[in-house]
Order: sequence, then structure tokens, then C-alpha cells
Amino acid sequence: MNTVLTCLDHSIYTQSVLDHAIWAATRLGAGMELMHTLDRHPEHAATANLSGSIGLGSNEALLQELAALDEQRSKLALERGHALLDEAARQARAQGVEPAHPRLRHGDLVDALAELESGFDLLVMGKRGEAADMAKLHLGSNVERVARAIDRPMLVASRAFKPIERVLIAFDGSPSARKAVELAARHPLLAGLQCHVVMAASESAESKAAMHWAVQLLDAAGVAARMETIPGHADAVIADYVRTHAIDLVAMGAYGHSRIRQLIVGSTTTTMIRSCLVPILLLR
Repeated sequence: MNTVLTCLDHSIYTQSVLDHAIWAATRLGAGMELMHTLDRHPEHAATANLSGSIGLGSNEALLQELAALDEQRSKLALERGHALLDEAARQARAQGVEPAHPRLRHGDLVDALAELESGFDLLVMGKRGEAADMAKLHLGSNVERVARAIDRPMLVASRAFKPIERVLIAFDGSPSARKAVELAARHPLLAGLQCHVVMAASESAESKAAMHWAVQLLDAAGVAARMETIPGHADAVIADYVRTHAIDLVAMGAYGHSRIRQLIVGSTTTTMIRSCLVPILLLR
């Protein structure tokens, strides 16, 4: 991973996102890019064109005032975005990471990331954006959209950053989960961390074979990992393990099964992002 792209907004997750991105860039010896998108919110867009509203078509002064208000709001959002990126760059430099020229983008976040995807290796963003309800199980809409659309590894920051010493790999034998094991075995992002590999499944020939593969790979890399196969639903098993073993980071595959099924009944990935209180590294 050579570039860490950091998505910043004005939510309460912003400082944590920046701290997690600096942590990742430092461990990887990677460059960092800072990005903020200016997306016209639907509630603001209503002021842009009111010429068809009853009683407003002939009120030119009011229309001009509304247009000026919209222009002022856009200008303030632009200034606020520049200030956000400048402060983030200052903090990154103070911790020894030199960010590239900040990106202030207009438009939809997912579209912007799709356009930039070939230029970054790890994406860092918060669980919820500035417009999201802060209810415990509410998930910001952009997070799930990005996780489904982008193929790059994605680090979803928790509410606050704390030193990362213990990583849990949520393992189900799928190709994306195997990538998480390979990351722990071979990549500097997780190098030296205390590693736990947990499979939520009943003992079977299939689960044993998958865990045997993980053990062999980690042993060959000199990684002493704690391996656990625990019966139960994956989201409940992983969440309980995180709590009881003071896990600092969860690495897991992202949306590895049928997209049609996910759209109908959700997925373990979405549930984990919603409920887990530690950062989550999603891998394709």
C-alpha cells in the first residue's frame, strides 16, 4: 500500500479518521492524501430554483435574495472545507506524515472515489458522516455505499482512536477473509500486532480445513496467532470476542456473498460496521 486516501468531513468522527489514517500511513511508510467532498444536500437544493412556486414567480427581489443566500452558503462551505483540509495537513505533518496536495471535490463521494480508485491503496473514513443520526445502530449511508462500490481495502474508523495492539481476523474461509489472513502474515499494516483468528461456525471438516490453511500460512510467516472456532452467528460471536479480549481492530471480508441476498436481508459486514466499537478493516 503506497497511498492512504483519507475522507474527511465535519462530523464528530473526523479527528478519529485522521488519527487512524496517520497510524496506517506511518506503519506502511505510505503517502497520504486528504479529501473533502462538497455535496449539495437535498434540503439546500430547494432554494436554487423557486421560479415555479406559487406566488414566487413574479417576486424577483425574493428570488434574487434566495439565490444570493445559496451562493453565500456555497462560499462558506468551500472556505470551511479548505480550513478542514489545512488543519488535517498540519496535524499529519506534526506526526511525521507529509500529505499530498489536498483534494476538495464537488459532487457525490462514491463517484469521486470511483474516479480516484486506481490512485490509492487504502481508504480511511468514519462510520457516520456529519448528517447521520448518532443513534447507536444508525450507519451513515455513504459508508455502506462506498464499501459496496470500492474494491480497495477500507478502514472504517471508530468513534475515537486508541493505540492498536490486538487485531481480530473474522475468518470464514472465503477469498476476502483469506486476504485478511494473508495481510496479517505478510503485510506491514498488521505486522507485529497480537493476532486472533476467529471463525463463527460449528466444528466440521470444512471449518477445520479452512482453519488449518490459516494456521499453516501464519506459522510459515512466524506469526503466533490465537485460533478459535466458536459456534453461533458471526456478528454476535465477533462482537462478544472483541469485548472479552480487548480487541483493537477487526479485519474481515466485505460483502462476500450474494448481492441480491444482501439487499434483501442485510449482511454480517453491515451489522459489524454498525455495532462494533473498534475500527474495522474491510477487504475484498
